Amino acid sequence: MIAEMMSDGVRLAARGVHKAFGAVRVLEGVHLALRAGRVTAVLGPNGSGKTTLNKVLLGLVRADAGAIMLDGRVVTGTDAYRRRIGYMPQAPRFPDNLSAREVLTLVQSLRPTEPVDLDASIQRFDIATYVDRPLGVCSGGQRQRVNAAVALLFSPDVLILDEPTAGLDPVASAALKDRIAIERAAGRAILVTSHVLSELDGLTDDVVLLLDGRVQYEGSIDALREVTSERTLERAVAALLRADRAGASRMVTTGEAP
Repeated sequence: MIAEMMSDGVRLAARGVHKAFGAVRVLEGVHLALRAGRVTAVLGPNGSGKTTLNKVLLGLVRADAGAIMLDGRVVTGTDAYRRRIGYMPQAPRFPDNLSAREVLTLVQSLRPTEPVDLDASIQRFDIATYVDRPLGVCSGGQRQRVNAAVALLFSPDVLILDEPTAGLDPVASAALKDRIAIERAAGRAILVTSHVLSELDGLTDDVVLLLDGRVQYEGSIDALREVTSERTLERAVAALLRADRAGASRMVTTGEAP
């Protein structure tokens, strides 16, 4: 199994992950595989388990059962693997009195042995015009760009992006999607969650649909379009949700569990 995962380009994977909070079962036997050079969209309605799954992958929440694997090795319960993951939360909570430059410098200081070009990061995300302004007076979109710069500061192998275009104007949103495409082309494994599915069309390679803590669909976006006979991601996911509510048998998982 490990050899298969590594040869198949799987960078980060969840295998049979279960998580409950008290009597509430949040994740039930979730399998997920993030492959190098591909963008995986993890989708689902509110309460489906997306946030908890992200936290389990990041090591912020420990699963009750199952395993997290990086490059074919079990890393459940360890910390070092997290250095290879860049995380962009939906709502960054930066100290209002710090500037973007100070935040980036602070984050850089946490890994003093790893080379980082701060000026390149500032230019890459177009934050130079306000990089020395207190973040408390920056707009939500400006703070989101800083959020992206922090996530990519150390050129991680894996990116977990939670609602990355939230609060961005169309120009900034397009620029961030272009950056995601560049990082995909560089071989990074990328997980994206978003409620605005139109933002993911043309960007997503693979889709995982969570419902009530279970994977209801896992496969390529091309396979999803074929299964649902829909061309856009939004309409394809809507078709899956309608099928699930109707109890239809076409609500299937495609692709192998990692």
